[in-house]
Amino acid sequence: MTNLNLALRLARRELRTGLKGFWVFLACLALGVAAIAAVQSVSSGLLDGLASDGRSILGGDVALRQLYNPPADGQMAALKAGGRVSTSAEMRAMARADDDVRSSLVELKAVDDLYPLYGTVTLDGGGDLRDALAKKDGRWGAVVEASLVDRLGVKPGDTIHVGEGAYRVAAVLDREPDRASSNAFSLGPRLLVALPSLANTGLLQPGSLTWWSAKVALPPETDLKAWQEGLRARFPDAPWRMRDYTNASPQIERFIDRMTLFLTLVGLTALLVGGVGVGNAVRSHLDSRARTIAMMKCIGAPGALVFQLYLAQILALALLGIVIGLALGAVAPLALGRLLDGVLPVSAHIGVYPGALALAALYGVLTALTFSLWPLGRAREVPAGALFRDVIAPAGGRPRTPYTVAMVVSAAALAGLAVLTAHNKVFALWFVGGSIATFLAFRAAAALVTWGAARVGRVRRPGLRLALANLHRPGNPTAAVVLSLGLGLTVLVAIALIQGNFSRRVSETIPQDAPAFFFVDIQRDQFDPLRDLVTAVPGASAFEAVPSLRGRIERVNGQDAEKALVNPEQAWILAGDRGITYSATLPKHSTVTAGSWWPTDYAGPPLISIHQSVAEAFGIGPGATMVINILGRSIEAKVANVRSADFSSMAINFTMVFAPGTLEGAPQTWVATVRATPDAETQVQRAVLQRFPNITMVRVKDALDTVAEMLGHIGTAVRIVAGITLAAGTLVLAGAVAAGHRRRVYDAVLLKVLGATRGDVLRAFLLEYGLLGLLTAAIAGIIGTLTAWAVLKFLMHWEWSFLPSAVVTTALLSTAITLAFGFYGTWRALGQPSAPLLRNE
Repeated sequence: MTNLNLALRLARRELRTGLKGFWVFLACLALGVAAIAAVQSVSSGLLDGLASDGRSILGGDVALRQLYNPPADGQMAALKAGGRVSTSAEMRAMARADDDVRSSLVELKAVDDLYPLYGTVTLDGGGDLRDALAKKDGRWGAVVEASLVDRLGVKPGDTIHVGEGAYRVAAVLDREPDRASSNAFSLGPRLLVALPSLANTGLLQPGSLTWWSAKVALPPETDLKAWQEGLRARFPDAPWRMRDYTNASPQIERFIDRMTLFLTLVGLTALLVGGVGVGNAVRSHLDSRARTIAMMKCIGAPGALVFQLYLAQILALALLGIVIGLALGAVAPLALGRLLDGVLPVSAHIGVYPGALALAALYGVLTALTFSLWPLGRAREVPAGALFRDVIAPAGGRPRTPYTVAMVVSAAALAGLAVLTAHNKVFALWFVGGSIATFLAFRAAAALVTWGAARVGRVRRPGLRLALANLHRPGNPTAAVVLSLGLGLTVLVAIALIQGNFSRRVSETIPQDAPAFFFVDIQRDQFDPLRDLVTAVPGASAFEAVPSLRGRIERVNGQDAEKALVNPEQAWILAGDRGITYSATLPKHSTVTAGSWWPTDYAGPPLISIHQSVAEAFGIGPGATMVINILGRSIEAKVANVRSADFSSMAINFTMVFAPGTLEGAPQTWVATVRATPDAETQVQRAVLQRFPNITMVRVKDALDTVAEMLGHIGTAVRIVAGITLAAGTLVLAGAVAAGHRRRVYDAVLLKVLGATRGDVLRAFLLEYGLLGLLTAAIAGIIGTLTAWAVLKFLMHWEWSFLPSAVVTTALLSTAITLAFGFYGTWRALGQPSAPLLRNE
């Protein structure tokens, strides 16, 4: 019989005795694998939904979207020659109830009779969209989202006003198939109306921010790419943005990719924390089998047989833990998918995704191997005599080189898998580097705690002296507790600080002089009357306004903008049209960082000031040339300066500002802001709605509430996965307590025999765990704070604020967890009878 066959046979026999001592091993692997499997499955389901429902999400085989005006007659004729064409218009507008008191910002969408080309608009209670929007008794119909019904206090049959038009509330919208293709982020509820009715509202003014879409359903035999190329060749200067159903919603896809990366890495952190538990469980199991291993070696068993025997056991148990984790991960998307329904305008295709499960299983196998090979290799090399002495004097030593190399290769494969499967490989590399640094930091911290406890000196209080001795005695659990619980707490501290900074940035740090309203789509002849109307309201002040246009970057230094981009992180600049203005003076809350501002009386060739994000995107500065397409006209301008801007001030600011003399004659609107006291806000809103129904008002507080709600949904998903990390750390702590149970019993019996009371022993052990919990919390607080600072400062480029409450809460949680497990372990040890142990020892 070969060594391998014998090892498998012996492994099977030992496993028949049960899984005692391996429950933590199984739970740690299962939790980590389940977290990764669930995240990957939900992501796969969402991306599969985007891919398979691409036509419905986009609203056609091809969609063309442009600002201000619909495609020209010749362009529409070319589109209709290719297939069926549905035209729609979208804008933000104000809807108000019939009493002119209640109002709300809405995402208005006007559609034609062919809408939707793909998919189905479903109405609450059933019904047909075309019939609901039809003109009846001289009044057009409108379909509204349920939230608008609540805000305006209306019901089907009531009248609402949009601009200068009046609509009959015909039905409540249940589902709009192509919502995700136009705008993933909404400031208000959807309002659907018929396209011919839009002319009655007075909202279609020159320069108004109206997005026109033409969606085309092509015959099945059409070559999609060739048709698009032919259209581009025929209309090379058309201002539209073209997409097809294979890329129906790039914003949503990017969001899913980034959230998947972040949650997968948090899940991988849980698995790595569990890996510590795996290593501890393997070490504890081998310690319990020390006599058996020693006997096997004494009768001639080679070290390779010992290694193969216990590696087979570990792999078998790892397989069981992974299967449990995969089962949990396959079921979890049912709950997570519903959770994300409130965040994303697409539905996940819930199902079993073999690729996602295979990836999670591979993570589990590599984790089990990485954390098991060291103790297995050590058991293979340590001589029999040392194993007998291991009970009171744990043997040290390193495995031989092949096992060390195998462990390094396994760890490298785990890191490589995290990077290669990540959408953002730079972020994944930072995670891998951070994980290695964190492991080393916690190992060093644990060693420092052990070293410090050994050198405190003789303490007069017996309980404290015993607690300190337990921190550095042979076989102490200090390293296991600090590393396992500390990693989970570090993740919680980092997430709490990041989310706290989000909330603070969104709502708590609004400047005292922040505006109450943004006004959009102000016509030239409305500027002075609007200013007079608003400033006449008691409590309203600081009315500011600037001209507003939209344009897209075509070329930079003679290169196409897409080719000129040097920083992919700033690719959002090319995702659509950007806001543009012109000014003789430097905008408020801005600082020139390169170049110089032009004279207030400048008259000369076009100059442009760019925000530093634009400069970073293209790697340019003063002297560079840019071509900006505004309303179909390409304008070449020289970069005069680069600016930084404090957007947190809520003041009006733009990424691109032209010098005077270039854009004054272009069709344009104005945007304005005004500050108002809470009592004045209602008066301002009502006065503007009654006098200027075409002007769109965005209440800053409402917009921030919308952002906060979205972040809250995302934060819930992140906290769930982070909670799994803490659960894994808690399991590892439980394993460490269980592994030391025999020694606890031995210590408790000796102390009782020497005259210590149960209270004395309990206080000493609880003091030990309390010290461990506080020390672990302090280390986790420092590393978690540094992690959050680095993420916010260097990855997200956000302002950083230290929030002590997050760290204090973590310290209390850490101490409570360690004390709870310490109390349980000590209470069990104190309940053991003394006589059997004394007789055996």
